Amino acid sequence: DFLPLKCDACGEVFCKDHTRYDDHKCSSAYKKNVQVPVCPLCNAPIPVQKGEIPDIVVGAHMDKDCKYNPAQQKQRIFTNKCLKPGCKRKEMMKVVCEQCGGNFCIKHRHPLDHDCKGSSHPISKA
Repeated sequence: DFLPLKCDACGEVFCKDHTRYDDHKCSSAYKKNVQVPVCPLCNAPIPVQKGEIPDIVVGAHMDKDCKYNPAQQKQRIFTNKCLKPGCKRKEMMKVVCEQCGGNFCIKHRHPLDHDCKGSSHPISKA
């Protein structure tokens, strides 16, 4: 048992059972016991004034000011459609042909695979 224990907020000395701010009703706890609640939907920190109940303040934020958008959670990842006629594949990232500048899928990325019209001769015959 490490007695006595000194409260880091008010400086009073307590036993191990009463060293927490709530256990001895510390009047200076607001100086040290500072917590900023975070909105569970948008992950934004919500400022709480002294004397306010954090649950009520976060609830009010969720009702009025919350920027959470459920549609944003289901954004499409595969948005880059292949320009080769007849191909319906989409890629996560753009695969741009260096000759014609078109966006293609991995299968049609090479100029010979998409009948490239960019320059008169292909870079390689691979």
